[in-house]
Amino acid sequence: MDSGYVDWPDYRVDVSRVRNVVRATLDGMVLAESATALLVAEQDHGIVFYFPAADVRFDLLEAAVGTSRCPFKGEARYWRELDGSEPIAWEYPDPYPEVAILHGHLAFYQNRVSVQVGVATPAVQRPS
Repeated sequence: MDSGYVDWPDYRVDVSRVRNVVRATLDGMVLAESATALLVAEQDHGIVFYFPAADVRFDLLEAAVGTSRCPFKGEARYWRELDGSEPIAWEYPDPYPEVAILHGHLAFYQNRVSVQVGVATPAVQRPS
């Protein structure tokens, strides 16, 4: 299936890598922590952080049933807390070429998991 960019070539999904430490927690458990997360600002959506898979605690997650399709990112699959009932995260295993950088990254629902952004390391300082 073609991506939505065929019909809407000016649709914006801006992706940038951040140096800030970004952490996702649930009930005090750290699910993911990274200093190389992706910040995704999608038109008509809120800002979302995508964590590299290497920085995600998959031992605390299990695959959730079902998938969905985003016309601008591809088919998503979902993850839930172990023995959880609802998805708390998603990923695009084979994203469309326009957002291929999302491959190998996972994002958390910010209304189900606490996502915190810390300072960049090393923090940029003004020259004296």
